[in-house]
Amino acid sequence: MDQIQSMRVFARVVEAGTFTRAAVSLDLPKGTVTKLVQHLEARLKVKLLNRTTRRVTVTPDGAAYYERTARLLNDLDDIEASMTNAQANPSGRLRVDVGTSIARLVVIPALPKFYQRYPDIQLDLGVSDRPVDLISDNVDCVIRGGDLVEQSLVARRIANISLVTVASPDYLKRHGVPRHPSDLEEGHVTVAFFSARTGRFHPEIFTKGGETIELVGTYKVSVNDSNAHTAALVAGLGISQTAAFTAAPYLASGELVRVLPEWSRPGIPLHVVYPPNRHLSAKTRAFVDWAADLFANYPGL
Repeated sequence: MDQIQSMRVFARVVEAGTFTRAAVSLDLPKGTVTKLVQHLEARLKVKLLNRTTRRVTVTPDGAAYYERTARLLNDLDDIEASMTNAQANPSGRLRVDVGTSIARLVVIPALPKFYQRYPDIQLDLGVSDRPVDLISDNVDCVIRGGDLVEQSLVARRIANISLVTVASPDYLKRHGVPRHPSDLEEGHVTVAFFSARTGRFHPEIFTKGGETIELVGTYKVSVNDSNAHTAALVAGLGISQTAAFTAAPYLASGELVRVLPEWSRPGIPLHVVYPPNRHLSAKTRAFVDWAADLFANYPGL
């Protein structure tokens, strides 16, 4: 059997955490993946993986072998890329995960121009506001807003999301227009947004001069998806802060109205994040650079 292929399969099993996930990501039968790893263990005469019915864990020998194997495979990929036109014409399958509003309003509408520049890249676009494990989920990069949780990943800041406080005309007709952020705690309801990762609510934060007010308020509905959050605001279910670029078309049409405009909120940083590989593939580099340029020139970001 091909030793290099066996090494690649072993590395993918370690990264994916299961033989099944590794097989799917490599587009190989699970039996082939299992056989290649067994061949590698027999060749090395050591046990590399501990197998259970649910998950695969790495033995001490396997961890040491993976560390050196990963470096070697990166070097091989780099050598191949330097001997081809991959840098000029990146190609292959690229897995990217993007938040729902970012995907709908920014990334997807711009993809035709992306493919004019990179026609040979096949993009698997995961769209979700839920957190993604880049290694176990076999994702090349993600675009996410907010503070970084996993410090071992590489993050490139590509934008700053401004927020505005809005409500529908119908909501304001029923509840009145708030004159101060503290009004949201009495006589008003918010559309609460909770973290898909922790389940905790994101507070509404208002700043003016040296004063800062932070509150969640009373809510009748809470969501963990940005598109659902916007829909709830348009439906008149409450008042809340949302991304300015998301609210812009609804403000223009009159479906939403801005309130408390004299109060601001610190912007949310937007990053494109990818694993800390020494050699970023040409296709990933192409997407990261394209995304950075796209967001740098997008109105309101």
